Amino acid sequence: MIEKLIKNPLTLKRYKRFKQLRRSVWASYLFIFIIFISATAEFWANSKPIMMSYQGEMYFPVVKTYHPTVFGQTDIFVTDYRKIDSDWEFWPLVKWDPFETNTSIANYPGEPTADNLLGTDDRGRDVLARLIYGFRYSIVYAGFVWFFSFSLGTIIGAIMGFWGGWTDMVGQRVVEIFESVPSLALLILLVAVFGSSLTLLTIFSVVLGWMMISIYIRAEFLKLRKREYVEAARAIGVPWWKIIFKHILPNALGPIVTFSPFAISGAIASLAILDFLGFGLPPPTPSWGELLTQAKKYYDTSWWLAVYPSLALFFSVATLNLIGEGVRDAFDPRKSL
Repeated sequence: MIEKLIKNPLTLKRYKRFKQLRRSVWASYLFIFIIFISATAEFWANSKPIMMSYQGEMYFPVVKTYHPTVFGQTDIFVTDYRKIDSDWEFWPLVKWDPFETNTSIANYPGEPTADNLLGTDDRGRDVLARLIYGFRYSIVYAGFVWFFSFSLGTIIGAIMGFWGGWTDMVGQRVVEIFESVPSLALLILLVAVFGSSLTLLTIFSVVLGWMMISIYIRAEFLKLRKREYVEAARAIGVPWWKIIFKHILPNALGPIVTFSPFAISGAIASLAILDFLGFGLPPPTPSWGELLTQAKKYYDTSWWLAVYPSLALFFSVATLNLIGEGVRDAFDPRKSL
């Protein structure tokens, strides 16, 4: 069905090449599924029922907040759905939100049980719930870093490659200066000075991560700027910015598409590293790296804190790398069907 929707012959050829690498296709399905689970995490891991009936009335706590007095709870400020004498209720598969402590266990971290399938962390919070919600923060961070860093790098690389001369020489020196900076060390320093939040981490990562794609886009523009269709556009007086974005850039998207999966996987791993070192997202934000930090602290008694976050990080990064492998082969002009 997708093939029928693709009208461009080159795009169709690339799509067929991608489909030939079965592991990349299955990795794409898996990654889409993981994103879906994380995007709809409230329906899979929550301390609220998805729907319930109370005194003959239907309620949907997962999408709407109800005051405790609606259910006869007058001594608390937040509704405790576990203590409601409802007609019936339909709960998520994981009956915990990522911030809730399981007070029924004696010691934290708690080992895997029927109530907490992957155990709890050092504050009694469900590990599975924090893994599900943690991926949401990871992919949002990675997505924003990828989009803005690639956008900035593409613009800078396009300007250098299109104009050449002094513009290119000065731009290349700026790129070399940024590339010589130890980005992770500087990122940690910036977080230590200005504090950490998803917004600040994204801004710092974009400022320190645009150089790679700018180099490839520059090379593409240097190759394409003397083509006949570009010279024809110049001859009829098309503005330079329109030549860049309308005539050259659509033909220079190969590096952007090819490197995108690898850039996103690298950003996910970078956030986990920052969280592990204590310079990532502020607590109590669900974080894979923060769980690994706890695993280091309780390495002799709480194996689940190391195993499950490590597997989640491995599979997410490996999945994106497999997708990137397929995209790279699809855009390789030396390969044939």
